[in-house]
Amino acid sequence: MKPPSTNSVRAGYKQTEVGVIPEDWKIVLLGELAEFITSGSRGWAEFYSESGALFIRSQNVRDGRLIFDDTQYVRPPSGAEGNRTKVYRNDLLITITGNSVGNVALVEHEFDEAYISQHVGMVRLHRAELGEYVCRYLSPNSPGNPQIAGSQSGQSKPGLNLQNLRDFSIAVPPTFPEQRAIAEALGDVDALLGTLDRLIAKKRDLKQAAMQQLLTGKTRLPGFRGEWKVKRLGDLFDFSGGYSASRDQLSSEGHRYLHYGDIHGSSKSYVDADADYQVIPKLDIPLKYVASASFLQDGDVVFVDASEDDAGTSKHVVVVNKDNRPFISGLHTIVAKSKTHELAHSYRRYCFQTSDVRKQFLFYAVGTKVSGISKSNIAKLTLAFPGVAEQTAIAGVLIDIDDELVGLEQRRGKTRALKQGMTQELLTGRTRLV
Repeated sequence: MKPPSTNSVRAGYKQTEVGVIPEDWKIVLLGELAEFITSGSRGWAEFYSESGALFIRSQNVRDGRLIFDDTQYVRPPSGAEGNRTKVYRNDLLITITGNSVGNVALVEHEFDEAYISQHVGMVRLHRAELGEYVCRYLSPNSPGNPQIAGSQSGQSKPGLNLQNLRDFSIAVPPTFPEQRAIAEALGDVDALLGTLDRLIAKKRDLKQAAMQQLLTGKTRLPGFRGEWKVKRLGDLFDFSGGYSASRDQLSSEGHRYLHYGDIHGSSKSYVDADADYQVIPKLDIPLKYVASASFLQDGDVVFVDASEDDAGTSKHVVVVNKDNRPFISGLHTIVAKSKTHELAHSYRRYCFQTSDVRKQFLFYAVGTKVSGISKSNIAKLTLAFPGVAEQTAIAGVLIDIDDELVGLEQRRGKTRALKQGMTQELLTGRTRLV
């Protein structure tokens, strides 16, 4: 592809095949920097074992690092294949097949023994100290990563070959101190993101533990005692369906519409008709065509009636609609409207998330590829709950945890945006650290 005109390039910079970079930077092919570029062979399944050498697969190569939340071991293969696929510290690993093509990781630690799968390309650099910089340059959202997308072949299973890897262009600063400064600056942001990820995971675990204790009565908040009631959901709610409309019928115009896919995709346990207005899809339809039971009011609980996995069978949101805006419950939803005032609105956000209630959902769910639950079966579920005052206190504790989670997630989002901006500035030389 012909580079764009250099007329608009500012002084001290030059136009190259990877974009505008400083005049003193060089463009080098990855193959020129590496002494060894290879990938694993097929047939690894026969070597799988419960212990032995670590086996690095495409799912382990993420976010510039190796992540082993899913670990596989192999019996070390002998001969040339074993030598060709053995991993050492400072090797650069790139996924070359499947949906995760282009993920990059640097081997930062020396393993006793580790091997790569056929879905992973391995690059052994002439100068190991270049590893972190090259890893940053080729990682997703970095200047070099578009080359990976542009080099992929295949339709159903996109992939790269070893020649693709050799031909990747790397923009390299003239000195090692500058290369190191760039890598360290981006590494510091990654370390902050890792800290935030761990805090978020810890806070989520705390929330789960608090829910299992407080929502079952195993732990009581100070000042509360007495027996809890146990009732069928059919005694607490009337159940009805929603107005069916496809995703193609939705737009930014019309009345608020709650699609079951948006319940599945939400990380929140409630939807606010006003605060969430901008992200709620709309259906442009005369309201006279919608049954009154499908209009969502404050405190209504909306369950999905279909899910592709067991975890989604009990997915739901509680509606916040203080001003009674027209809000239509949609396709594949079951609307629960209160018969009584025994459940506080805030408590409804959490009380259906206990393991006991989820087990009941799974018991009544039917289907193979898609699990579904009916209005009549939801009515059979039972719920244990305390008085309204205790419910409100319990919900207050959990809402505080949720608010802390939202704050951490917003901070993580801002940090990711900062990293993306720094990546573009530092790896193109628009901002120089040395």
